[in-house]
Amino acid sequence: MPEQLPSDHPSVQTFRANIARSGGTRRPCLRVPDGVTAEDGDFVRLHLDGTAYHARLSADASGLVIRGAYDNKRLARTPNDGENRLVEWCREHDRADGDAVELDELDDGYQYGLRVPGVRQVYRITERPNDSLSSIAEKFGLSDE
Repeated sequence: MPEQLPSDHPSVQTFRANIARSGGTRRPCLRVPDGVTAEDGDFVRLHLDGTAYHARLSADASGLVIRGAYDNKRLARTPNDGENRLVEWCREHDRADGDAVELDELDDGYQYGLRVPGVRQVYRITERPNDSLSSIAEKFGLSDE
């Protein structure tokens, strides 16, 4: 059973982040703040309005960005195959290039929540997958978390 964790809980570290545009795309992406422990190519869970999605971090000239959030890890690897939930979230919350957002670190390097500044959110935290089983599944192309 997932644990519930509010954004104002003492164990949650909140970073000020911005919506940006990266590269030639017109779609919004999330500029990842410098204090977040992550690297180019990492996959994370990104919570948007109570639902956890899969996202891949990528580097550009200004640092790390999340270009999209997808229903599963396979779609995060091949983003043209699925709906980009980050774009939907930005549209629903009237967030555009340069707008501030809050990125809550729920599980360092694995799970984050995105919210509009000043709005409290309760996240349903899921456990990290077993590393050895995940690596075996990925080796055989079976991982679709």
